[in-house]
Amino acid sequence: MAKAPPTLEQITGDLSRRMDGALDTLRKEFAGLRTGRASPALLDPIKVEIYGTEMPITQVGTIGVPEPRMLTVQVWDRTAVSSVEKAIRDAGLGLNPASDGQTVRVPLPPLTTERRIELAKLAGKYAEAARVAIRAVRRDGMETLKRLEKDHEIGQDVHRDWAEEVQKLTDAYIRKVDEALAAKDADIKQP
Repeated sequence: MAKAPPTLEQITGDLSRRMDGALDTLRKEFAGLRTGRASPALLDPIKVEIYGTEMPITQVGTIGVPEPRMLTVQVWDRTAVSSVEKAIRDAGLGLNPASDGQTVRVPLPPLTTERRIELAKLAGKYAEAARVAIRAVRRDGMETLKRLEKDHEIGQDVHRDWAEEVQKLTDAYIRKVDEALAAKDADIKQP
């Protein structure tokens, strides 16, 4: 018995799920960009060299925000405090941590105009990478439609209609990326 061809809902559902993944990645990257306020997500990408392996900082201690311009990392293992300090200092975020027992305090200096411009450019790069990922998903969807038409599972008219739906879906996700970038830009430029 021949397998039934996929429906438009199945195809767009799969494409939506994959485009959501690109959008989630973008949001995580944006969370790691420092703005004027302290956010635990700022330290998420940092890896700490401990016990001979690299571990995410979230697996070494608890990140807290005691005040708007300060982050703290409550390190669980006293022997890892210096490794956490070094990892934060070397992360390229312009942060200068200081330890206080098992707590590493990370004051956030005010952003300079130059740093704001750099962050805005970096946010733009992240957004463009998300757009490229979304377009790659669209390309996969279009190839699926071509294959279905070539295999005579759908007709030319159906192919054209479904291709329009895939394009509408893509446009909607590109708009979401643009909106996220605009919000992040406003956040970065806000003193």
